[in-house]
Amino acid sequence: MDQQELETFFRSLDRSFFLENDMKKHANIDQPLPIGFGQTISQPSLVLEMTLLLAPEKDSKVLEIGTGSGFQTAILAKLAKEVFTVERIKELMEKAKKRLEALNFFNVYYKVGDGSKGLPENAPYDRIMVTAAARVLPDELVNQLATGGRMVIPIGPPNLQELKLITKTADGGIHMETVEMVRFVELKGQYGWKE
Repeated sequence: MDQQELETFFRSLDRSFFLENDMKKHANIDQPLPIGFGQTISQPSLVLEMTLLLAPEKDSKVLEIGTGSGFQTAILAKLAKEVFTVERIKELMEKAKKRLEALNFFNVYYKVGDGSKGLPENAPYDRIMVTAAARVLPDELVNQLATGGRMVIPIGPPNLQELKLITKTADGGIHMETVEMVRFVELKGQYGWKE
């Protein structure tokens, strides 16, 4: 899928479907919105930008850390062969799964748990998308990234992070590039912030 096709699909995806109650009426505003449990759905322009940075391909196996509402998951599922998504809050995962199945996405595999350690049982992954702020770059995620793979992850203190694009080179080395400054909810777990 090229950038234009991605943008067309992105615009066709109804963000209000991924929100509840009073929040639905704010779906068209380009800003993060609360989805309960102290979590947010990211602003649409940032979701699109991060997806373009990740550049998943039709045969990509993608790991997503932080299912949230399922909005980003739906976009990844449309672009990639399969998506493994990890969410620590069971209620959010269950709601996201219902939404994604209602949209006929059956190439998504769900896991409730500590996403900061990734999902080693299905590694390696061609792409890894992290939608919560890590304190440091998680070694486990780097280890689970395939050679030539790409990871998009916000890293830094709770109030402001650097959005990083990580690529794994043929010799197993890591290339890290800072794209911009962002604000995400905190990643919980070993590489995130304390509960």
